[in-house]
Amino acid sequence: MRTSYESDVVAWASEQASLLRAGRLELLDCEHLAHEIDDVGRSEQRELASRMSVLLAHLLKWRYQPERRGASWEKTILAQRKEIAYGLSDAPSLTPKLQETRWLEMVWARAVAQAVGESGLDCFPDACPWAMEEEVLNDGRLPDV
Repeated sequence: MRTSYESDVVAWASEQASLLRAGRLELLDCEHLAHEIDDVGRSEQRELASRMSVLLAHLLKWRYQPERRGASWEKTILAQRKEIAYGLSDAPSLTPKLQETRWLEMVWARAVAQAVGESGLDCFPDACPWAMEEEVLNDGRLPDV
């Protein structure tokens, strides 16, 4: 029995994988398969953007609220850095995103919005003040006061 993409995407995906493994290429739903493959890349990009936003928001709070620094913020910063590094090692083609102006502006805007919402402060810079590799993603460094 063939499940339609629209009725149950999980069952459909399982069937498509089985058809691929069996070499039954003539039975594949190529249009939806192509869409799902494209979506894998978009999903990885969204994951990277989300983790970068959380990391940058916590770096902002760390820098601008030194009196509230604690182990929780530090652990979040370190965890996000590790997850970003892990994600980039699995998908190195995403590394250039870290240098794309438009992408960085979007990530920065999200980070600032999160930091404003969580801290109540509205004093953050319009652009990221830190170098990506040397400061943002460097496990051994936290922003100075």
